[in-house]
Order: sequence, then C-alpha cells, then structure tokens
Amino acid sequence: MKLKRKVPVVLLTAAALTVTGCAQSDRESESTDTGTASGEFKDTFTFGAAGAPKLFDPFFATDGETFRVTRQMHQGLLGVKPGTADVQPELAESWTPSADGLTWEFKLKQGVKFSDGEPFNAEAVCANFTRMFESKGAAQTAAEYWGYFFGSFSDKPEGSLYKSCEAKDESTAVINITRATSSFPTILSLDSFSMQSPKAMASGDAGNVQAAGEGFTYPPYVMAPVGIGPYKLDKYDEANKTVTLVANDMYYGEKPKTAKLVFKIIPDESTRRQELQAGSIDGYDLPNPVDWKGLEDEGNTVEVRPAFNILYMGLNAKKNPVLKDLKVRQALSHAINRDQMVKTQLPEGALAASQFMPEAVSGYNTSLQPNAYDPEKAKTLLKEAGAEGMTLQFAFPTEVSRPYMPDPQKIHDAFKKDLEAVGVKVEVVSKPWNGGYLDDASAGNYDAWLLGWTGDYNAADNFLGTFFSNYEQNDFQTSAHPWGKKLSEDLKAADAIVDEAERKAAYELINKQIAEEYIPGLPISHSPPALVVSSKVEGLVASPLTAEMFDQVTVSSK
Repeated sequence: MKLKRKVPVVLLTAAALTVTGCAQSDRESESTDTGTASGEFKDTFTFGAAGAPKLFDPFFATDGETFRVTRQMHQGLLGVKPGTADVQPELAESWTPSADGLTWEFKLKQGVKFSDGEPFNAEAVCANFTRMFESKGAAQTAAEYWGYFFGSFSDKPEGSLYKSCEAKDESTAVINITRATSSFPTILSLDSFSMQSPKAMASGDAGNVQAAGEGFTYPPYVMAPVGIGPYKLDKYDEANKTVTLVANDMYYGEKPKTAKLVFKIIPDESTRRQELQAGSIDGYDLPNPVDWKGLEDEGNTVEVRPAFNILYMGLNAKKNPVLKDLKVRQALSHAINRDQMVKTQLPEGALAASQFMPEAVSGYNTSLQPNAYDPEKAKTLLKEAGAEGMTLQFAFPTEVSRPYMPDPQKIHDAFKKDLEAVGVKVEVVSKPWNGGYLDDASAGNYDAWLLGWTGDYNAADNFLGTFFSNYEQNDFQTSAHPWGKKLSEDLKAADAIVDEAERKAAYELINKQIAEEYIPGLPISHSPPALVVSSKVEGLVASPLTAEMFDQVTVSSK
C-alpha cells in the first residue's frame, strides 16, 4: 500500500491575491486516443460507491458521494491537478486580477461545448453566476456551498463576496467581487461552481427548489443536468442502486479511456470487498483498514491518501439550550475518549484532533493538544453547570462510510457509552446519509451529530471559514452564542490578510479561541482514507482531496 504522509499542496498565500496569469492547460495537446473498448480493455469501469448520490446538479450538492459522480460530468473555470491539491486551469486558460484584487479577468478556452451542443463562452459563464447569485427561497438554503464560500445572494448583496459578471467578449469573462480574499479564485475549482448549459438550466427550471418538510423538492433538472465533463449521465437506476455515465461525445479534451462508467452503490464495506473479490466491481472506496494487507495479498492495489480531513461532533445550542453553557461543552469534550476510538477504529496514521483543521494547513496551532479523556472532570463540570443528568439527542448517519468516518455507528456507539458514563442521557437518532441526515444537520435538527470535512484546497478558510464564517447560516448555529458574530468577523478579517505570516498568526489565534473559549463542537480525529482497485485497473490517480477522476482509467479484459 502507498501511505502518503505529506499533502502535495500549494499553499494559498499573498500570491493568490497577485496572480497575473497561469499556463495553458495541457489537455488540448494530449493524445486524442478515442480510448473506449478494444480487445485489450473492457468498455466499462465499475466502482463501488459507499453511498448514493443526492442529485446530479453540483450546485445543490454538499457531500462526497454526490461529488464523486458529478465531477465526472462537469467542469469549472478552474480545476485541480490530479494527485495533488494544486489548482490548474480548466475551462479558463488563464486569469488576471486587478491591482486591488476585486476584478478578475478570465480568458476562456475556445471551441468548447456543453454536452447538449450549446457553446461555452463568456455569456454562459455570466449566466451561470447569475443563476447562482439570484437563487431564491429554498434554493438558497439548498445551495450550501454558495452560502459557505460567497456568503449571501442577490437579495442580501451586502453580505456577498460575488458582485457581478461581465461578458467582455466571446472568450473573456470578468468577475467582480466585493472584497479581496485568499480564497478567490481558488474556490472556482469547487465542483459546486461548475459551468452548466444555460439553455438546459432555463428549460429545466433549475432553480425551482421548494421546501418540503425538513427537506427539499428539486426540479427534474437536478437529475438530468448538462455539463462539460468527459462523461454525461446515462441513467440512475435507484431500484438497482447504480448510476451509469457514458462518454460525452462533445467533450473538448482527451477522450475517456473507458466508454462507460458505472457507480454501484454498496453502503456495506464488507459487501464492497466481496464484490471486488467476485469481479463484479473493479474498485471501491474506503476499504476497512484491517483489510488493507489482505486486499494487497490478493493482488489488488490499495492507495492510502493523506489525512486531509476532520471528524467532529457538532453541537447545537439553539436546539438544546443547555449547550449554551461553556462548562457543558467542556464536559462533553472531556467525556469522550478520542484516543481509544482512534486506536480501535481508525487506520494507522490517524490522529486525535485538537482543532478543526489538519496540521498540513497553514494556521494550524501546534501549541494545542486534544482535550484529555477525563470522565471525573467531565462530571465536575456538568455539576458546576447544573447539568447533571442532562439529555442529549445525538445523531449518526447510516448507509455510508466517509473518509474520516469508516463506520459511523461504531464511532457513535463508543461515544454514546462515554457520554452515558458521565451521566448524560443520550437519545439516539439515525438517518440515511442522503435520506435526511445531511438535511437535518444543516437545518439544525440535532443537538449533537457526527460529521466531517475533507479539504477542497489547502487553506484555513476552507475549513474554519466553511464551518463558522457565515454567522446567519451554519450547521453549528453559532448565532446562538454571544461570540458567534465575533468569530465570523475574525475569520473574514483573517482571510483578507495579504501577508502570509500575519494571516497564519491570525488563524493560529482563532484556533486557540475556538478550542478554549468557544467550543462550538468537538474536533475528534484526522484519518487517512484509502481506496482499492483490482490488478486489472490502471490509470487511477489517488487524490488527497478524495476527488479522483476516472476518465483515464482502463480495465484489462484479460
């Protein structure tokens, strides 16, 4: 197995504010091999996915199982170099900022078409940003990534990073933002902000999302979106739990090596292994760490990615007011045995967490240590807070494994036992990952819940900013706390600091405040996730972001 200890990443520094351009993508100069079926290779690559996709319009997606599929079908202005977290050109050949970092001119690739044959040009870019910025009602809540990274929508422009878009000419789009930030334009590499056919979105009423109970109803478009990626959607067979993609004949780049890509949804890890052994799938994500050696002994290839993630227990003081007391949150942190869980349930290389981002990210505070497991101290703190015998609704997801959470129920069981040992009455709640769990967590329906995050790129803002910057709307409901607004403002101020050393120091201080003064949730662990493919598979490049592309994968027919 290949254990990568270091994340090959490009740090977002002041240079991100002063980039003057970038190299031409090498996609166009690569082979034009039509790939696909031949006597030597199979025409289908079948991958065992750990969970079902929620939908296929990435603008409304939030989870890795959905993005695993949508990134094969869509592209953005910027992309990520395979095997790294380095940003590279994708639909934009280059980009140039103004001196103040507020205006960005993107030179677009020419001759590119969406899979419905519609042209990709500057007007299409602006149509996409207009669609996203002018989302209304429930669509705003459903578009979580826009909320995380751009702040707000057109009805509250004062809180938005995005300002406007201009089609300067056919191949030049100009995007205006409201403040300089180290995260722009890097955030345009995120799958949620992929370019989609304006014609298809208009005819499919793509923004017509309606609230329905605790979730949403989406327009048919989200199950049949039109993008620019190497593959396009063929069908989603929910009954048989398979998603089938086929090569996109309109794709401008190197053609996929395999004509068909099938995602077979197999939530149970042991079943995924059995299917690999039986040859009914060619690879799968998140093999159980205890199986890694056995899988390799059978001739498979196990790729272990870096631990570029965080598992946490979210706490919602708006849902359970007892959690407003800092001593209660401290007590819960001392009640759970992180080290034992890491040792017994996570793979070699996993670490207990002291803060909400991994050590590889600039701004990580090396002076912090994970809160010690100390049940007696937890009992004392609960008594001082008058919260002895408190009740805590504590949720976990089913039908899924995540890079930071191989077996959610086992982790939940361990922490439930820890909490009960200090007198906390735990009410257990569980729902399928994309069957209500994520929506409930976002809607603030749990007192406490297990969730995590794998970095999209290497910046503190991608972790801390995602969790806590949006004061009015974040999973931790930090608006219930007197420090919530200050935390949001401090994070935005840190993100705008040009000097790298100064910005690093600002994030280190914020990490200390979160760990010692705020405790909006409990950081648990960082875990190196793996994926495995059979000996017949070649061309797969593992991603530290768990963002693998499958278009250059081949499967031997022998």
